[in-house]
Amino acid sequence: MVDIKKFLTKKTVISLALGQFVSLLITSTGFSSSELARKGINAPTSQSFANYVLLAIVYGGIRIYQKKKLQTKWYYYLLLALFDVEGNFLVVKAYQYTSLTSVMLLDCWTIPCVILFTWLFLKTKYRIRKFIGVAVCVAGLVLVVFSDVHAADRAGGSHPIKGDLLVIAGATLYGVTNTSEEYLVKNVDRVEVMAMLGLFGAIISAIQIAILERNELKAIHWSAGALLPYSGFAAAMFLFYSTVPILLQISGSTMLNLSLLTSDMWAVLIRIFAYHEKVDWMYFIAFAGVVVGLIIYSGGSKEEENKTQVAASGQSTVIDEEAGVRDQNQGSSALKV
Repeated sequence: MVDIKKFLTKKTVISLALGQFVSLLITSTGFSSSELARKGINAPTSQSFANYVLLAIVYGGIRIYQKKKLQTKWYYYLLLALFDVEGNFLVVKAYQYTSLTSVMLLDCWTIPCVILFTWLFLKTKYRIRKFIGVAVCVAGLVLVVFSDVHAADRAGGSHPIKGDLLVIAGATLYGVTNTSEEYLVKNVDRVEVMAMLGLFGAIISAIQIAILERNELKAIHWSAGALLPYSGFAAAMFLFYSTVPILLQISGSTMLNLSLLTSDMWAVLIRIFAYHEKVDWMYFIAFAGVVVGLIIYSGGSKEEENKTQVAASGQSTVIDEEAGVRDQNQGSSALKV
């Protein structure tokens, strides 16, 4: 018989609480983006710009006060910010074309991407059960796309397939940033990562806004109805970016991805009760498929923070997720961003 007290340790409770907190945050960003799209506001980079500015000001200020030198090369952060900005751009853009539920479900494509990138760059070893879980997960994602083709009402957007493809592309970029960020927060000061991500993210966003979104910003009538979801999006994103590194350090990306899965349930509830939309029955089958796939994927694995440890001497330690078998590769870096 399972001892509940031993199972529900302080660390487990904190991980679950933080996981649901970030899940609600990511759901609120989806809700805000959907509301802005309904009001005809099409400025995805501008939505994320305020978040990067907040990260740069808050964490940059802390970093300046600490008076510490950078622990890794600045151009790594530039690449991280570039992938992150464009990932956010594509996913937020997708709300113009497809439903809130489709965006939230298809965003789970990040998980197989993380598996691929950790295998390629962090040299993580996976057993066959992991790939079976990914296959089931992908099957659920395919059902989401098919349901957008099949649904008669199409209440969620003007061009569902285009929106779905944008989400998949954005989720792939999220896979790159999640893998890189997990490595960085476990080997570099978290404040430095957030400060540099905010700095370069704000610069890249400003350049992209000047090129792509000048006319959109001029056309926006900044009423309370537009300003409220825009501000809510920025605040939720800032809290999300601030909390995710903590969850990654405590429990790893498996716990993060499983926690974010519940955001799909919140999204369905928002669509039904707030938007009064009819949800196609295949969404529920797709959601069940994603849940089963993620359970298979995460079942029996050790915490992902044990995946890769890079020694100060430059050795790369690669750990089998389940068996705990370590291989040491001399003189090579575990991650090349």
